[in-house]
Amino acid sequence: MSSNGKVDNPRGVGLFGLIGLVVSSCIGSGVFALTGQLANVASPGAAIVAWVVCGLGFLFLALSLANIGGKKPELDGIVAYAEEGFGPFAGFISGWGYWLSAWLGNVGFATMIAQVLGSRYCLGTLLPGVFSDPVSGNPAIIGVVVVSALLWAITFLVIRGVESAAFLNAVVMVVKVATILLFIAFSIVSFRAGIFTADFWGTAERNAVLMATAGGDGLGSVSNQVTQCILIMMWVFIGIEGASVMSNRARRRSEVGSATILGLVLLLALYICASVLPYGVMGFEELVQAPKPATITVLETMAPGWGGTFISWAIIISVTGSWLSFTMLPAETSSMLSEHHLLPTSWNKMNEHNAPQMALLIVGALTELFVIVATFSADAYTFAISMCTVTIVITWAFGAAFQVKFSALRREGTQVAIGVLALLFQVVGVLFTGWGYLLLACLGYIPGFVFYAQARREVKLPLTRTEMAIAVVIAILGLVSIPLTAVGIIPVF
Repeated sequence: MSSNGKVDNPRGVGLFGLIGLVVSSCIGSGVFALTGQLANVASPGAAIVAWVVCGLGFLFLALSLANIGGKKPELDGIVAYAEEGFGPFAGFISGWGYWLSAWLGNVGFATMIAQVLGSRYCLGTLLPGVFSDPVSGNPAIIGVVVVSALLWAITFLVIRGVESAAFLNAVVMVVKVATILLFIAFSIVSFRAGIFTADFWGTAERNAVLMATAGGDGLGSVSNQVTQCILIMMWVFIGIEGASVMSNRARRRSEVGSATILGLVLLLALYICASVLPYGVMGFEELVQAPKPATITVLETMAPGWGGTFISWAIIISVTGSWLSFTMLPAETSSMLSEHHLLPTSWNKMNEHNAPQMALLIVGALTELFVIVATFSADAYTFAISMCTVTIVITWAFGAAFQVKFSALRREGTQVAIGVLALLFQVVGVLFTGWGYLLLACLGYIPGFVFYAQARREVKLPLTRTEMAIAVVIAILGLVSIPLTAVGIIPVF
């Protein structure tokens, strides 16, 4: 029916609604940090090339997930693809990575809120250096206290059953999009081609001098610049996996693929404009030295007197809304894993408000721990989003691998090729840009294996030799990351 364009679900979500779901699930805090993050590692030309590479990579992933979602709608999301295709242990590896990613993203949100509060356009003028370090952007002691209070307030709100926040999410989405569009509009008006095109590829000596002034070693070759952008850009596409469940809600399943493509094009347009146009607004040296997040300084430059204050509070509202969603997400994931007997049943035990209280408290405690640990890193925000990204890439890679296997069995050559390209992008992207963080993520699997073993014992299915061997290898890789971090090979501190 869907192949002929007939209605699959007359009351389902239409094309524009599906596009909105793609966009809203991806836009988070990352878009507000892109300006400064990319300026510190790439020229405008290299940044544009990196966006094209990432855009194609995520297009292949989104098409893979849309294909599986349309043909296997009975599977409850991307985590279930790994279990369906490769067995329960693969399902656990994928699901635990997704769970890790969700709450690690909250550490990034906490760090950004502390940075914004410490901005001189927010509370930094009255209380300089109180909320965040003006150089590193890491939360200061009072900043940790404030974001910790917010962390536990959100946690207990969800424990009390505030999981239906459609109105709040709608308000937050309007604030996000309106703020981004306003920023882009001012950037277009303030854009100066001469500044933008000067040393477009970042290979001239003056760029190295400017980066050295900002404390770096220069941008390096164009290929090096592109590589440095990839992990940063991956972070802003977290949420694209929502396409894997859209087919159940679509009015026409044939529209899911179109909505995914159009949604990604719209996201790329927003991301590219928000991150690349500022290269033509401020001098390169000013841009790389701007306090984090640099978006605040850029808008204040374009709209003196109110721009910095406006976007500061808009970011706080936007990030708090994303934080609420990302608090519910790991709890939902752990509940699903428990239902599939990949985590103990206690992880899905509901309180009187129908909320998984134990799972939420575990997520809150771990987020608190990492907020504290992140303050000792060289760049708390980059550390948090890098860990968040490499862990969800595990889930994305399993989804792409299932697309390859599923399509190969159905002899669908085009879909196999799409899956292979999606898988290669995820694996190569992380190995080239975030292998150190991936090793650190292996540490997070060690306690998970204990819970997985407990869950399997509950259904009288002990671990197989293969599962134990893989668990040992992952644990060893995680332990190896400790000395590598201590000596600086994995640059965290």
